[in-house]
Amino acid sequence: MEALPKTTSESPDLNDSRYRFVIGGLVLVCHLALGMNLFSASPVLPLIIDEYSISRSSAGLMVTLALLFAAVFGLPGGVIISRIGVRRAFTIGFWLMALLVLSPLAPNFGVLLALRLAFGIGVALLLTATGPLLMRWFKPKEILVMNGLNTAGLSLGIALSVATAAPLAEAVGWSMALGIFGWTGVAGAISWAFLARPVGQAGPSVAMLTKKELWSILSHPVVLLLVAADAGVLVQYTALTSWLPTFFNEARDISLSRAGFITGLLPFVGVFAVLAGAFLPSRLGSRHMFFLVPGIFIVLGGPGSFLSGNLVVIYVSLVVLGMGSWLYVPTLLSLPMELPGMTPEKVAIIWGFIITVSGFCMFISPLLVGAMRDIYGSFTPGFIICAVAAYTLLMAGILIPRVGRGNSELHSQD
Repeated sequence: MEALPKTTSESPDLNDSRYRFVIGGLVLVCHLALGMNLFSASPVLPLIIDEYSISRSSAGLMVTLALLFAAVFGLPGGVIISRIGVRRAFTIGFWLMALLVLSPLAPNFGVLLALRLAFGIGVALLLTATGPLLMRWFKPKEILVMNGLNTAGLSLGIALSVATAAPLAEAVGWSMALGIFGWTGVAGAISWAFLARPVGQAGPSVAMLTKKELWSILSHPVVLLLVAADAGVLVQYTALTSWLPTFFNEARDISLSRAGFITGLLPFVGVFAVLAGAFLPSRLGSRHMFFLVPGIFIVLGGPGSFLSGNLVVIYVSLVVLGMGSWLYVPTLLSLPMELPGMTPEKVAIIWGFIITVSGFCMFISPLLVGAMRDIYGSFTPGFIICAVAAYTLLMAGILIPRVGRGNSELHSQD
């Protein structure tokens, strides 16, 4: 698997091989481990703030720095993967994630951030390489399901870490808790090393994309809509996942353990929402509905999670928001593969583009909320700004071409 093939049709034996289920399992483990570490620091940010006597905006770097470097390496990572191969990209990405196991040994806040930085680069490589890997091994109908399962694994990992980080920190300390989550990366790296076998080239090595070809991919109207939709959703999702535990603790007088559990509803509900998003599109045949309906859920659920002090309203809002924040993801990831002329390396570029833009937005939003809390003494202004940004998914649902059975409008965009 040292170079990506020009088309998936050149390697039909891989699409029919039973070994693809091993590959699918490894990718699922990868996404579960990513989820376990992505927001693991969020519930213990107050403890980190007290430990190092830092501001909330500085503490937010524990979450956002990884997202920043995932963004920086997202688009370049798509190009790099087309040269070094998917197998090497996964190997490097897994071991970069595994470095988080060293968190308890970090002597200061700077070293802790350096570990998060390495994790961010690993995130970019692993997520960007997933698209080409799925195209290499799975049939088109299976890819949508795999995207759903992988995203469900990511969501489950986030839910587990957000819900258990605070209780675990009370038992063993916050740094040891972060190190324990890091062991999932070690397990993934070892599994990949032993189970992911190399595959010989199915065709000639692909040539580097020209600037014209790259611009044609990145400026495609559907691609731009997908990028805007995902970025807006993740602005709000990252801000709330990062700061709701602290907000509930400070403004609603809820313990950190319970606040982490309540916030964990977002990714927990997402597990079921993303599975529905994987199986329903093939039955209903309407793409734009899987942007429009989640967009409405997000508009309704986001503000209710922080504007209301009623626990029932908060629970309902988080469930609705969690559904909206994950239901669209399998369609978002699969739609680029259905564009005319798509190849694995082009999909890697598109996924890298999405990761880059979304990653930058995810980097900014928690810092914005934390800084506004430091300045104005309230999380609410920052939360409101992020909630407005999430309207992009609803707009994409309105503007995305109506694609369904017997409808080729998507292809006419090219």
